[in-house]
This record gives sequence, C-alpha cells and structure tokens, in this order.
Amino acid sequence: MSSNSDNNTTLAENKVLILYLLNLIDNDFREDDLFKIISSINNINYFYFKQILTDLIDSKLVGTYTKEKEPVIRITSEGKNAYILTKDVLPGIMKLKADSIFKKELSTIEEESSIIAEFIPQSENNYTIKCKIIENNETIFEVKTFVGSRERAKKIVDNWNQNATTIYPEILNLLLDSSEK
Repeated sequence: MSSNSDNNTTLAENKVLILYLLNLIDNDFREDDLFKIISSINNINYFYFKQILTDLIDSKLVGTYTKEKEPVIRITSEGKNAYILTKDVLPGIMKLKADSIFKKELSTIEEESSIIAEFIPQSENNYTIKCKIIENNETIFEVKTFVGSRERAKKIVDNWNQNATTIYPEILNLLLDSSEK
C-alpha cells in the first residue's frame, strides 16, 4: 500500500518539478533539453518523463508545438496557476538541487544554440529582422534589416536558422572583397 502512495507522491513531485522548471524558463524549450535537466535532478528514465509530460500536455498545463522542425514546449497560463497552487508539493531539497542543476545545464544549452533569428512586427506591413551568431555568450555577428511582409520576414528567419553557417562566411567575404576593390 505505501509503495503506491510513494509512487503517487513521486508522480506529483515530478509534475510540479516540470512545471517549476518551465515556469523558470517562461519560453520555448526543447523536450530533450528539459529531459536532460529533469533526469540530472531526479534520475528518471525517458519513458517515465514522456508519460509525465504527456499528462501535463493532456491537462493543458503545458503547451507543445513544432518550431524549426523540433518539438518545443512551454508552460501555459493554466500551468502557471497549477504550479502556484501545488508548489508546496516540491520538497525544498529538490528545489535547491533543481536550481543549481538548472543554471548549469541552461548555460550549456544556451552555448549550443548559437544561431539566433527573430522578427518583430513594427506595424502590419513592417517587420524588423535580427540574425545573430553567438559563441561563448559573445555576439560575433549580427545583422538587422526591415521587410514589408510577414511571409518575407519568416522566410529570412527560416533561411538564417537553416543556412547561417554558409551565409555568414559569404557576407564576410563580400565585406572583405568590396574593401579591396
């Protein structure tokens, strides 16, 4: 009997732990990156993690969608409310461990994602696009431009995300060549 209630406690703790971490991030997060952090904190296997995550998604506490052909997740407003109501379920020691591992893992994850592109609507027909390359938390290349449609903005962002490693050297060569003429 007691092992069943222990499993329920662990399940509840793990759900709250996922909500806690997603609440800290408050942004799109790759499932694999979240699993890396959760498994470092609580030593759970991937299938159990997926089961918990699916429960959270089914109960609309976590939203899931595809971004750049990868599944990403994000806490919903219902998830934030649920976290506030259930945060006492999370043992203090687990929260401390989560905080320290989260900071370490997040910086590793951020270093890996060194190609960044975003577009910001200025008005209905005016979008600002920023494309960057970041290495070791240092911006080594950044370009900002404007376009007149959401489609063009999205096309530039997608192109940068997929081809930045070939576009960047081309731009650099163009800048170097024109100065030598």
